[in-house]
Amino acid sequence: MAKKSAARYLCAECGYMSLTLVGRCPGCGAWGTLSPEAPAVMSGAAGWYAKAEPIASLDIVPEERISSGIAELDRVLGGGWIKGGAVLLGGEPGVGKSTLLLQACAFIAQSGRRVLYISGEESAGQLALRARRLGISEKNVDLLCNSDLLPMLEAASGYDFLVVDSVQAFRIDGESGWAGSPSQVRNVASHAAMTAKALSIPMVMVGHITKQGAIAGPKILEHMVDVVLLFSGERNSSHRLLRAEKNRYGATDELGIFEMSEKGLVPVIDPSRMYWGTGGSSDTPGVAAGVSLEGSRPLIAEIQALSCATPFPYPKRTARGIEVNRLQLLLAVLERRCGIFSRNSDVYVNVAGGLSLQDPAADLSICAALASSFRDLPIPIGVCFIGEVGLAGEIRPTTKSNLRLREAARLGFKAAVTSARDPAERPEGQSGFEIIKVGSVSAMLERFLK
Repeated sequence: MAKKSAARYLCAECGYMSLTLVGRCPGCGAWGTLSPEAPAVMSGAAGWYAKAEPIASLDIVPEERISSGIAELDRVLGGGWIKGGAVLLGGEPGVGKSTLLLQACAFIAQSGRRVLYISGEESAGQLALRARRLGISEKNVDLLCNSDLLPMLEAASGYDFLVVDSVQAFRIDGESGWAGSPSQVRNVASHAAMTAKALSIPMVMVGHITKQGAIAGPKILEHMVDVVLLFSGERNSSHRLLRAEKNRYGATDELGIFEMSEKGLVPVIDPSRMYWGTGGSSDTPGVAAGVSLEGSRPLIAEIQALSCATPFPYPKRTARGIEVNRLQLLLAVLERRCGIFSRNSDVYVNVAGGLSLQDPAADLSICAALASSFRDLPIPIGVCFIGEVGLAGEIRPTTKSNLRLREAARLGFKAAVTSARDPAERPEGQSGFEIIKVGSVSAMLERFLK
C-alpha cells in the first residue's frame, strides 16, 4: 500500500515551509500565517525525467519595449513596458498611482493598441470622471469594475496592455480569506502574472503600502512580479518621486521626478534647479551644495545644517534626507580628524526639497555644511563639494565625476572640490570653472572655513 504523503504548511508572508503546524513562522516571525498545502505527487519515475527541448538562448530576439509615453516612467522601467512582464506599482493613498497609469494607458491607446483597465476599488463612473478631469478621452481604453478577478482576466484576451487596480481589492472565489488577506493577495497576484505571460501582454498591478513604507501583503508578492516600483511624495509638496526596488529588465538606481498639476503628472525637465535653492547665494552658515548621482542623472543637492548648544547630557541628532547613522559617522570624523566637537550640541541636517540621498559622494558636502554651522562661517558662493569621506578623514574619489562636474558648471558654479586622487578634468567650454583637489576633510576646512 502506498504511503500517504504528509501535508506541508506554507507561510503566507515569506514562503517558509514547515512539516508541522506552528503558531509563529520560524522564517519571518509572523503569527498565524502558516496554512496547509498538499505537496505535489509524482506519478512514477516519468515525473522526474520529463523530456525538455533546449533553447538556443543566444538566438532569441529580445522583445521590443512599448513606450509609456512618459519619459520619466520609461527611464525607471529601463526603456518601456515588456511584453509578458508583470509590474507592481506601490505608493501611499492619493500620491497619484492611478493618475499615472491612466495617462500611460491613454498614450498606449493613442498608438492604436487596446487597453483593459480592471478596477476593484472604483466604479466606471469614477474612473471616467478622473479621465475627463485629466483631459483623457480615448476610445481604446476599456474598463471593468468588479471585485471578482477571474472573470475579468478571462476578458483580457485580445488586449495589448492590462492594469489591475489594486491587488489588495480583489478576491478569487474558492480561495480562503477575504480580499486583502495574505492568501488572497498571493493568489490574485499569481493569476494576474500568469495571465500576462500567457497572453504576452504588459501588466501593471497597483499595490497599497503599510505605514512603514513597505508594500502591503506577503513578501512573496514582490517575488512574483518582474518589476517593483515605489511612488512617493510629501503631502505638502506637488513633486512625486518614482524609484525601482526591483527590475529584471533594467537598472534599479534610476529616479523619475514628476510634478502634480491640474492636468495630471508632468515630468520635471530640470530637477537640479528644483532641489538647488537660493541658499548658496547668501551668506548663511551651514549651507553647502553637493552633486548626487541618481542612476545616470546628476542632481545638485542643497545640504542645510544647524547646530545649537544643549544643556542635556544626550544631544539630539536629527536628519532628513540622509540616514542618522551616516550623520553620526561624519560627526565622529569631524571631531576626531578635524577638531570640531559636537558632543555638547544638538545637530540638525536637512536635504532641501525632500530629496533622499544614498550616494556616498554627498559625504563631503555634508561635512562642509556641518563645519560651516559649527564655526558659524559661510561657505564661499559658487562652490560645490563632491567626494566620499573615509574614517581616516580622507576624501575618496567618486564615480562619473566628469558628469557631475558638467552639471555643476551648467548651473553656474565656479568651483568644485573633489578628491586629490580624482582624475576628473574641467568640462569643455568652461574655462572659468575651477577644480580644487584636496586630500582630506581637514585640508578642505583649512582652505574654506579657516
